[in-house]
Amino acid sequence: MSESSLPLVTKARAQDRAAVEQLLVRHLPGLQAWLQLRMGALLRARETPEDLVQSVAREVLGGLDDFEWRGEAAFRHWLYTRAQHKLIDKARFVAAERRSPARERELPEEHSGALTRPFGDLLTPSRDVVSAEEIARIEAAFAELPEDHQEAIGMKRLCGMDYPQIAERMGRSEGAVRNLVYRGLSRLALRLQALKKERSGG
Repeated sequence: MSESSLPLVTKARAQDRAAVEQLLVRHLPGLQAWLQLRMGALLRARETPEDLVQSVAREVLGGLDDFEWRGEAAFRHWLYTRAQHKLIDKARFVAAERRSPARERELPEEHSGALTRPFGDLLTPSRDVVSAEEIARIEAAFAELPEDHQEAIGMKRLCGMDYPQIAERMGRSEGAVRNLVYRGLSRLALRLQALKKERSGG
């Protein structure tokens, strides 16, 4: 079981910058994975998840006062959701600029195991380390899933929430949520296989 973030959250409420920094470092891998899966093609061409995580840092500094602690998974979901709101704001800003051509970024070929592990959690079986090529395929395949499948899988595999928690958040039955996760992961696995086959020319 991972160490609780509650002591750091309590300190961060008191504007302890060191505590905020420790919180972000602890949750960086999952947060970065969450962002990369939801960036979209336009934003992905111009921004890096690392840059967006820094924006989330400012949100955390000013937003913890209204946060109610309900457990580690719920805290991750709160943090990731704030990050997703940042993405929406960024995407609107970039679209309004209409600058062309886009400043493409390249995903580094090597990543630390900590940063790639959340992507491995989306694979069956899960793996600790995922290559840059696999991450690109996961991003593409995940983007093709319906929104409710993305939400359910993200809360289960990235936030670590249990099915009753997800059901409450989504306003659905626990059985419906289990079905969303199962079907979503199955579709993701099939699409990843197809993308891999296309890339290899098979």
